[in-house]
Amino acid sequence: MPNYRRPFVPGGTFFFTVTTNGRQPVLTEPAILAALRDAVRETRRALPFTIVAWVVLPDHVHAIWELPPGDADFSLRWARIKQAVTRVYADLPFAREARSPSRTKRREGTLWQRRFWEHQIRDEIDLVRHVEYIHYNPVKHGHVARVRDWPHFTFHKYVRSGIYPQQWGDGGYVERPGEHGE
Repeated sequence: MPNYRRPFVPGGTFFFTVTTNGRQPVLTEPAILAALRDAVRETRRALPFTIVAWVVLPDHVHAIWELPPGDADFSLRWARIKQAVTRVYADLPFAREARSPSRTKRREGTLWQRRFWEHQIRDEIDLVRHVEYIHYNPVKHGHVARVRDWPHFTFHKYVRSGIYPQQWGDGGYVERPGEHGE
């Protein structure tokens, strides 16, 4: 069995990609969005973290979190979020029922991929690149033609704060290869 190593950086800032099992395009369903919102709120209440940027697409989520000083346990936070959303998903008519013996043994649902991808943000340039990547992701995947047209992400907060103009991304975005774990 592979030995997965996660960085231990208390108070660190991390970029994540969390994907549905089999790339099921269900995360933007209203019940799932509501469950995800509630799960994040409850997890942040129990185990605080700051959301720097976030996007929810039909089959995956990208996020940048900043953890509090002295705390490096982002895995527990993701586990709580995934478990809470899975409980809601299991009751929906479009939920996949069949679980493999391996998923049954591990008490895993059928909504999420087993693991997630993380990247420790190294500096301000790395942070800006990842925030831009998150905000351009709905266009990259063909869900909308303009960044501002996607409803499920932090871009609108960045516009309201004056960080981005409303037209940000209309001219495209240049992604740096190999940075984002998709």
